[in-house]
Amino acid sequence: MDKELTYRDAGVDLEAAGQAKAVIKKEVLKTFSSAVLGELGGFGGLFSADFPGVKKPVLVSSADGVGTKLKIAFMTGVHDTVGYDLVSHCVNDILVHGARPLFFLDYIGTGRMEKGVIGRIVKGLVRGCRESETALIGGETAEMPGFYRDGEYDLAGFIVGVVDHAKMIDGSQMKQGDILLGLPSLGLHTNGFSLARKIFFEIEKLAVDTHVRELGRRVGEELLRPHRPYYRAIKELLSLDEPPFNGLAHITGGGLTDNLPRILPARFNAVLQPDRWKVPPVFRFIQEKGRVAEEEMLRTFNMGIGFVLVVSPNRVQEVFRHLEKEGETCYEIGRITGGKGRVVYEGSFKK
Repeated sequence: MDKELTYRDAGVDLEAAGQAKAVIKKEVLKTFSSAVLGELGGFGGLFSADFPGVKKPVLVSSADGVGTKLKIAFMTGVHDTVGYDLVSHCVNDILVHGARPLFFLDYIGTGRMEKGVIGRIVKGLVRGCRESETALIGGETAEMPGFYRDGEYDLAGFIVGVVDHAKMIDGSQMKQGDILLGLPSLGLHTNGFSLARKIFFEIEKLAVDTHVRELGRRVGEELLRPHRPYYRAIKELLSLDEPPFNGLAHITGGGLTDNLPRILPARFNAVLQPDRWKVPPVFRFIQEKGRVAEEEMLRTFNMGIGFVLVVSPNRVQEVFRHLEKEGETCYEIGRITGGKGRVVYEGSFKK
């Protein structure tokens, strides 16, 4: 072989990677606060462990991905929403313990570095971090030729937050008679997409740009509706000397059926009344077109409830007033009863 090989000949373009990282750096700096130490691009992100007003800090961490919702981004060419989804999911996961998000790191793996695509992903990450007051202090963008299909990538995120031990929410303060309040989702969020894609694209044979009358929008627009973050809605309540929550649950994969038991003491049940909240049309569409049983829907999708608050009866009005002030819709969806740590449904959804 006469020619001297380069990394670029093997499919890794270091110059393109450098250009992409320059775009990333400019965006990421928008999320920095005084707690971020050092420069972006070092071997590790630095964050000051100084938590004013927190007597006994407990760090809370989580890692997650966006799942097969990424397939919708590939099909539509819309890449500025999945990063936002990822941050929202991770923020909500630590929020259930009462934690305030501190910093976030991302991982993007791709076969070929495309500056425009990577830039749009990062813009979504930055938007999510800024809305949730989270610093994006580092991450990894890996170019791996032959590992991913052309035009595809993987995306994962890692978050760390803090909560005072005295205010940590773990379900231990839950009592019989507590009220369940539900905060609405915008749609599928980041769960149930394997089933949703099968129904939309295989059974119904729709395209991402097909307008669906029942949904009032195109398929791609519906399936890319963002995963909501709930931090801003309840952060002031979490900062009270005595927060009003005896439990918090993020409704992700497993739906209400499998996520509420994660916070229930074994001696309690969560009794839900599905006719108490509005179910977004996308879930009706999936259920009818896919002939999916209601039980399966409830353990696959959030069914319109993205986050659940468990509140003592004497503080429910306080929570409602706060949420109304924040412009947040809230439904009273059920109660805590004696039981065996499971979800029980009373009635069915409104038709």
